[in-house]
Amino acid sequence: MSNTPLPYNFIVVEGNIGAGKTTLCRMLARDFGCRLILEQFADNPFLPHFYKNPERYAFPVELFFMTERHKQLQEELAQRDLFQETIVSDYFFFKTLLFARNNLKEEEYRLFQRLFNILNASFPRPGLLVYLHRSVDNLIGNIRKRGREYEQDISAGYLQQIQQAYFEFFKSNEALPVLIIDIEQIDFLNNHTHYQKLLDCMCKAYEPGVHRVRVF
Repeated sequence: MSNTPLPYNFIVVEGNIGAGKTTLCRMLARDFGCRLILEQFADNPFLPHFYKNPERYAFPVELFFMTERHKQLQEELAQRDLFQETIVSDYFFFKTLLFARNNLKEEEYRLFQRLFNILNASFPRPGLLVYLHRSVDNLIGNIRKRGREYEQDISAGYLQQIQQAYFEFFKSNEALPVLIIDIEQIDFLNNHTHYQKLLDCMCKAYEPGVHRVRVF
């Protein structure tokens, strides 16, 4: 465990599908003693059907994700003192709206957004939102490598749409620090030097707004 604490009480690690969010969060929890919040995506019974028939299953898959994320975050954050310990999570509740905007029909999205706004009002903002950026080709390689059957039909076009949704959100965000880290050329899991460089980026103080860095 590191003797140097992370300079934020609540860190969210975000990124596209296959970016390495959960891997990095587990490493931070291991090395800094952080409390860990991981998304339970595998429990969504609609997810395998959605990737095969998105038009039919988009609304139930997104509604399930939203209610489960809300339940988990409400339980986790209610029992933790944000001023006494560092919490690291592999998702930001706002991602619920980003994916829904990309996947739902207009009338479905309007209803979904009303529900989201009610649920989102109670959550604290993270001190730092880290976005791990990889190219679509790199993401597809990671998806193939980890071998989740229901993910194998994800298209490059879909990943590009999700990436664009994140960037559109970042453009409009002025309330919290967003650190976009280009990790295309690094392997922070297996290369300690790469991991340390990544930590160096995360341990700096950032003002609200978007900040972009390349590790190498």
